[in-house]
Amino acid sequence: MEVPWLLVAHGSVTALVVVSFLCGQWPIFEGTFVQSINHFLNFGAYHYLLRFVQAVCGNGAKDLVLGVEQYCCDRPNPILQVFYVAIIGVTYFIIVQTSFEYIPGYYVSGWHRYLSIVAVAVGAILFVLTSFSDPGTITAENVSQYVSAYPYDNVIFVEKECSTCKIPRPARAKHCRICDKCVARFDHHCGWMNNCIGEKNTRYFVAFLVWHFLICVYGALVIGFILAGELKERKVIYILTAYYGIENSFSGLFPHVAQWLLAVHNTQILLSVFLAILALLLGGFCAYHAHLCLTNTTTNEADFVKNQNIRCLSQGDMKCYTKWENEFN
Repeated sequence: MEVPWLLVAHGSVTALVVVSFLCGQWPIFEGTFVQSINHFLNFGAYHYLLRFVQAVCGNGAKDLVLGVEQYCCDRPNPILQVFYVAIIGVTYFIIVQTSFEYIPGYYVSGWHRYLSIVAVAVGAILFVLTSFSDPGTITAENVSQYVSAYPYDNVIFVEKECSTCKIPRPARAKHCRICDKCVARFDHHCGWMNNCIGEKNTRYFVAFLVWHFLICVYGALVIGFILAGELKERKVIYILTAYYGIENSFSGLFPHVAQWLLAVHNTQILLSVFLAILALLLGGFCAYHAHLCLTNTTTNEADFVKNQNIRCLSQGDMKCYTKWENEFN
């Protein structure tokens, strides 16, 4: 028996493309080939698509594509919220349909059936809290409170009026062009939540990230233990060594065990790999936001400093670079 390398290669390429498309702009991928792939998928490929649509179908079709882009990217919409619900719902449904029959198992006790429901329910609650809570909207009635709470430093945050809302903009606030409102201690606009992340809901957002990271780790581990239990109960290792004469070593057994698992438990393999990849991505995102929390910095402020550093370096002004590099440290 041989390892199906074509299947492994296909899965690896698919995972790379999905990760690059969804997460290539995350700080942990800065300067890597993942960021390059993300740039091509989000900008280069889209540019060529527009040219192709215009050449084949005319300007009307191009305007239609641009209209869809404006709806999806430049105004509040529930597309990614629905996508999140679909991912969670479909993944959990597949796990129930394909893996609950092995619970309880050799290494997995029956209470994991009920613990999984609790885990998904808590994640859904955090999603709702983050999506539908007020991020800290600044209005004419409460702007004075936010100005007092966030003093200007006259370096990054200077006293000025929001050109859209026509009210003073407190320090650390920003006008979100998508939601069309000023948000206190603005972090970023999250399409997955269809909401801004700001002063009042950052704690829900961070809790959402941490909890979903833990869910993915938990799911991958439980499925891994299910597969290990199946190997044990079906005596796969014993049969391979005793009846087929396979060398009892990792290098000797791995190709045959891998092919048996892919043939008999391919759904569980795909689920565990999917959850493990999500856990790695969410782990990096959690670490980044933990760093922001510890340094009392927002994503918006970190991006501002990074852009200032790029500008200073491009001009060869190291004194300017040092100032912005140390601004939040």
